[in-house]
Amino acid sequence: MATQTAPRSHKQLRSRVADRLRGEILQGRLKPGEWLRQERLAFEQGVSQTPVREALRQLAAEGLLEHVPYRGIRVVEFSIEDVEDLYGCRALLEGMAARFAAVHITSGELEEMSELFERMCRCKTPEDLVEYRELNRRFHSAIFKASRRSFLVRTLAQLWSAFPTMLWSNVPQVATESAPERDEPDVEEHSAIVAALRAHDPDAAERAVRRHIEAAGSTLVAAMRAQS
Repeated sequence: MATQTAPRSHKQLRSRVADRLRGEILQGRLKPGEWLRQERLAFEQGVSQTPVREALRQLAAEGLLEHVPYRGIRVVEFSIEDVEDLYGCRALLEGMAARFAAVHITSGELEEMSELFERMCRCKTPEDLVEYRELNRRFHSAIFKASRRSFLVRTLAQLWSAFPTMLWSNVPQVATESAPERDEPDVEEHSAIVAALRAHDPDAAERAVRRHIEAAGSTLVAAMRAQS
């Protein structure tokens, strides 16, 4: 029994360390380009270096950290071109997924999306920004899952896993504060997506999703340019 418990405890410890570090990255407390030293993290987390090393490896696999040969591990720092490419891919792939979702989405899935949208509308910024971004992730995930297209579902799930909250937390200007110019349009765009899916209109659903993602990407790029 003891031999079974030890590996389980070790796995839980690694997961706990990874969850803490992931949260600090997503909330902007660990900045893009910041170096992470294994010894210091182990001391701060009150654990040995082994679970820290494994947690760092896990977060690197998720795309949040990168290993630089002969230097160590640091928080991934994305260029403006990276963000433009990411949002371009999202607009294309999520637009395709929305087109198929408009055909296949069920009443239960529509109600789930509507509930997520309503909860997003009730969020206040900056107090509820972390919750809002998580709800937004679930909203977009619900769209591509409803497409019933396995390749799109896998690809977009990997994108959202590799780039949690789609990089907003990597830009200090919008990491902990919303972009005020996006508040009202964001609500309108999400509302248009729900309406198009509820109407089972593939063209409108694809247009609404593409317009929303392209607008969000433009805002994020503008924030990056403003701080450079």
